[in-house]
Amino acid sequence: MANEPNDNNGQGPEEGSTGVPAPEGPANLIDTDYVIGQDNVTTRKFGVDVDLHGKVFSISSLVILFFVIITLALQAQMDPVFNGLRTWITGNLAWFFLLAGNIFVILSIVLIFTPLGRVRLGGLHATPDFGYPGWFAMLFAAGMGIGLMFYGVSEPITHFGTALGGTSMEGGVRTDWAPLGAAAGDQAAATQLGMAATIFHWGLHPWGIYAIVALALALFSFNKGLPLTMRSVFYPILGERVWGWWGHIIDILAVFATLFGLATSLGIGASQAAAGLEYLFGLPNNDVTMVVLVMGITAVALGSIVLGVDKGVQQLSKFNMVLWLVLLLFVIVVGPSLLIATGFFENLWSYVVNLPALSNPFGREDSNFMEGWTAFYWAWWISWSPFVGMFIARVSRGRTVREFMIAVLLVPTVISVLWMSAMGNTAIEQVVGQGIEAVQDASLELQLFVMLEQMPLAAITSFVGIVLVIVFFVTSSDSGSLVIDSITAGGKVDAPKPQRIFWAIIEGAIAIALLLGGGLGALQAAAISTGLPFTLVLLAACYAVVRGLMDEPRG
Repeated sequence: MANEPNDNNGQGPEEGSTGVPAPEGPANLIDTDYVIGQDNVTTRKFGVDVDLHGKVFSISSLVILFFVIITLALQAQMDPVFNGLRTWITGNLAWFFLLAGNIFVILSIVLIFTPLGRVRLGGLHATPDFGYPGWFAMLFAAGMGIGLMFYGVSEPITHFGTALGGTSMEGGVRTDWAPLGAAAGDQAAATQLGMAATIFHWGLHPWGIYAIVALALALFSFNKGLPLTMRSVFYPILGERVWGWWGHIIDILAVFATLFGLATSLGIGASQAAAGLEYLFGLPNNDVTMVVLVMGITAVALGSIVLGVDKGVQQLSKFNMVLWLVLLLFVIVVGPSLLIATGFFENLWSYVVNLPALSNPFGREDSNFMEGWTAFYWAWWISWSPFVGMFIARVSRGRTVREFMIAVLLVPTVISVLWMSAMGNTAIEQVVGQGIEAVQDASLELQLFVMLEQMPLAAITSFVGIVLVIVFFVTSSDSGSLVIDSITAGGKVDAPKPQRIFWAIIEGAIAIALLLGGGLGALQAAAISTGLPFTLVLLAACYAVVRGLMDEPRG
């Protein structure tokens, strides 16, 4: 891999036809004849500018259309196929997902403490594009917003219940779903184990996955001058061949994983919002309500796209972060405050103590938990990594690697622990301390609202919860369209806005089609299936990141 030094005398980022800012100050650009966007189709039709990669865009569109048609037309036949594929992957390759996840986390932590952490993304003199509040808000909102709202109550309650129930054997094999060795009959131990298992799925490991992908993309785009696409990560391995069909395949898979992974999450968000509206206002929880929700939310996302990242998604992310903090503080103050405060530290310590056992990929007895929960989550996070990783890379230019890793890896983990402690411990206290079993008995999408109902101002807080889900939906749609557009525009970050609008509409349309066709289950399985090839992508990215950082100037 040939490199050449670059120094634009510390001036601001320069942008030409590439659409990717040039490094500010010293940086080692990769010496390649490829010009970002050289394979793009650039034209103006009906007053609309178009600038896209013909092969990646057209093939991605055809694959997406084919998948949706098959899923809707042959639902009965496709369900067993996709669900069987999901079961086989998580059942036979759980060890591989857990082992890879450990590698990502270890590398992320090592980079914080090595001299490589002094490398600055975007060149030695680069300055951040966003301040800390906006940056943190965008990281968190894009990464796990809808998921934390959906599972914040349900997962702690579930793991608490299975751990309390103990283990069960049949034919010499455990049939229970409890994590590790369970905690039969011990409510305190079951609470700690349940919270540790929950935090494990939302802590260091998922953010380690996102951090590696985001760092690889940011490094090879903003420091090496390559397109902001997944194919660029493979340059140290494929060299110039990355601009051919090998690269096309990588980017097409990234589009597929991003779009369908996003559509699944949007469907989950729509179902929770619809359930909340029925619970709060008595609106019918049916397909019509969910379709109207998706259409309305997509319309808001389009407005955010028109405003741009600075005024659109950043402002929405800040608004949602404030609203999220208000709801969190309300639960902490009005709920079992002392229990939540002590529980935060107890849960964090329990997570640390149980982390080696929970992350152990070999010789586990709790196969149902490991395969059905952990492997499922790891494959799901990895299938999402092109989406979240590319968006994080886009908004993280100007940060040092150390600053980047601390923010992306550690800050969201602590926030997730706080959220899960507040919601999870409050829900468990309602079940155990107050004997309110309605929370445990409610459906997944309703458990948050049922928990809030047991507290003062339930109507207001439940409405805030619905708004949070909707705005997280908007920021995810906005962020997703930005990422997909960058990939299908050959790595350009300044492609015409109509292309982002197109992808946002497609995201909403796919979510509607799959909600109406009952295809979310099959879609979820397909999204998880993309986690397997992208695990290999991330492992290659680990090699590429270290190799790329070693020849970069350090501050």
